[in-house]
Amino acid sequence: MNRHLISAGDLAKDDALLILDTAEELARVSERSIKKLPTLRGRTVVNLFFEDSTRTRISFEAAAKRLSADVINFSAKGSSVSKGESLKDTALTLEAMGADAVVIRHGSSGAPHRLAGWVRGSVVNAGDGTHEHPTQALLDAFSMRRRLGGLDGRRVTIVGDVLHSRVARSNVLLLNTLGAEVTLVAPPTLLPVSVGTWPCEVSYDFDAVLPKSDAVMMLRVQKERMNAAYFPSEREYSRRYGLDRDRFAKMPDEAIVMHPGPMNRGMEIAAEVADSPRSTIVEQVANGVTIRMAVLYLLLGGEIQ
Repeated sequence: MNRHLISAGDLAKDDALLILDTAEELARVSERSIKKLPTLRGRTVVNLFFEDSTRTRISFEAAAKRLSADVINFSAKGSSVSKGESLKDTALTLEAMGADAVVIRHGSSGAPHRLAGWVRGSVVNAGDGTHEHPTQALLDAFSMRRRLGGLDGRRVTIVGDVLHSRVARSNVLLLNTLGAEVTLVAPPTLLPVSVGTWPCEVSYDFDAVLPKSDAVMMLRVQKERMNAAYFPSEREYSRRYGLDRDRFAKMPDEAIVMHPGPMNRGMEIAAEVADSPRSTIVEQVANGVTIRMAVLYLLLGGEIQ
C-alpha cells in the first residue's frame, strides 16, 4: 500500500482487504462507551475542502478525532484561496504547519495527485471532480460485506448518473479487485465515453438486471454538474431508471439497496425504498467513519510503509 490513497485502482486485493478487516476491528471501538484510541496522538490531519461537503468532511473529522489526532479544517470559502492563492501555495502553507496527512476534496480531477507531489505527508482523496472517491468505495464495500457476507462473485448493479459520478468509477475498480461482478445501468448520455475500458458490464435495461442483483446502488443525478439536457425530463428519467416500489419487488429477497447520498427522493429512489429494512443508506454513513479511521490508522499508524 502506498503512503497516499488517491485512487481505488491503486489498491491491491490484499491492501483493500486489510483496510476492510482493520475497519471491522475498529468498529468494535465505536460500540464502547469511550470511543477514542491514542493511536495518532501528536499527528496532525488537515481537511482541505474546496467543495461543499457534509457527510465526507464530518466523517473524516470524526475518524481523525477518534484516533486522537489533531484536526485542522480548511475551507476554501473565506480563505486565501478566495483571494487567488494557488493549490500549490496552499499546499506549501500546510507543509510548513507540519501536516502529517491532508484529506482533500477538489472540483478538479487530478488535484490530489498534484498535491501528493508537493507535500511530505500522506494525501487522501476525498473526491476530485468527476474522477474518484476511493474511501466512499471502501465504505460501500464494507457495508456490502457486512450485509452479504463476502464480495467474491456477488453481482452489484450501479444505476444512474455515471458520467458525473466519482463514486461509480471508484466502486467499479474496487469491487472488481474484490471479485464482484459490476453492471452499470444508465441512459447512454450519462455514461462516459471511456466506459468500454472499465472492468464492468453495461446495460440500458434496469428491469432486466434487477432479478440477478445482490446489491443495487443508486446514484444521485448531479444537476449542478450538467450543462446540457442529458434526458428528456425528471419524470421520464424516474420512469426508466428510478428504483420505485414495483422495481424493488423484482429484486431477490436478500438483495440490498444502497445510495452514497445525498438523495433525490422520488427521482432516483422512492422514499419507501430508501427507508426499507433492506436499505443500507444510514449504515453507509456510520461505516464511513469506521473506514476512514482504518485508512488514517494504516497510513499514519506506522504499520504500513
